[in-house]
Amino acid sequence: MTQFTLLPDDDAPAPITSAAVILEGLNEAQREAASASEGAVLIVAGPGSGKTRTLTHRIAHLLATGKARPWEILAITFTNKAARAMRERVLELVGEEVGRGMALGTFHSMFARVMRVDGDRIGYTSNFSIYDSDDSQRVIRDLMHRFAIDTQQIRPRAIQHLISSAKNKMVSPSEYAQLAVTQAQVRAAELYQPYLDELRSANAMDFDDLLLKPIQLFDNHPDVLEKYQDRWRYIHIDEYQDTNKAQYLLARMLSKKHGNLCVVGDDAQSIYAFRGADITNMLSFQRDYPNAKTIRLEQNYRSTQRIVKLADSIIKNNQNQLEKKLWTDNDEGDPIIMLESISERDEAQKIERRIRDIQVRMGFLNKDFAVLYRTNAQSRSLEDALRRGGIPYRVVGGVSFYQRREIKDALAYLRLVVNPNDVAS
Repeated sequence: MTQFTLLPDDDAPAPITSAAVILEGLNEAQREAASASEGAVLIVAGPGSGKTRTLTHRIAHLLATGKARPWEILAITFTNKAARAMRERVLELVGEEVGRGMALGTFHSMFARVMRVDGDRIGYTSNFSIYDSDDSQRVIRDLMHRFAIDTQQIRPRAIQHLISSAKNKMVSPSEYAQLAVTQAQVRAAELYQPYLDELRSANAMDFDDLLLKPIQLFDNHPDVLEKYQDRWRYIHIDEYQDTNKAQYLLARMLSKKHGNLCVVGDDAQSIYAFRGADITNMLSFQRDYPNAKTIRLEQNYRSTQRIVKLADSIIKNNQNQLEKKLWTDNDEGDPIIMLESISERDEAQKIERRIRDIQVRMGFLNKDFAVLYRTNAQSRSLEDALRRGGIPYRVVGGVSFYQRREIKDALAYLRLVVNPNDVAS
């Protein structure tokens, strides 16, 4: 089990790179963001504007100037891969010894660790199980059988989604029962509290609980909250536009004592409302933190001028947004071609024809093309069109290793050994 430890208060090793050198190579806005260490800071970062680089150099600058010790820094990203990359880049700048002890990870991973350490204050043992979506659906399926709800008429997955959505919005079972309108919502309201009871009796939490239970812990035990406030004096949150209500509250609670909260994001890239993301968290940041400093990263390093201008012209139509003007010094680039389609099948056929046309005219190989789509459901029409056109392809992605049935079965046995109350396993 991972434990948090406070490192000794002796002098930390000197960083291998000076504070001045850390700011070199950044543009004016990036330097301002990296050196604005005190108070609330909102970094509005357009696409391709080097936000990860800016955040990394900001953390390194805090360490190099001695304003923060590594264990006083908390950086939240939305994937473990991004957290690992950020840690590596900070350590490249300041050195392994100077950076040892930073808390970098996702909301769920960081607060799972908090609950492992202090969850006993609200009745959880340190070996509690974490249920993924499949585990939650299994519990709900059992409850549906118990409550005589037809799983063919309403899928357990639909019930699980509705309950998760309510938890993301921090709506209680009693409140949700008052809001339920559709048949699925009524059934979800019926199972909401029994589902929570099942998890509690199994000494288990789902992913939503990993955010909700720390809020309960901090509310009920101010001394625990103060412990983490004093530990994490400098808080950074990436992709702030995708935070939900619980994540917003956790950031507000932890930063209340010292006020050093730096958030980075782009309101124009908020696409996860269906998962509970609340764009108003970012749009109202200045209202929530009246003395906050706002810094805009507007120079794009990734795309051509034509792409940046097109994106900027579309974004400007958003009614509620944080003002910014994207620009780039890159080449003008090739003309942008828009294909208008009347259906997903028509779209797939036009993509297939476009690929063959480019191959004939310019001699490109199959491996030179990539087709990007938003959801897995779109792949079928694209695959059908490519097969009909005789174009070989490879679908990147698929079932995760840990989601395979045989792996989940093996893990279930191991989890049961650790936590005999784990009913889902």
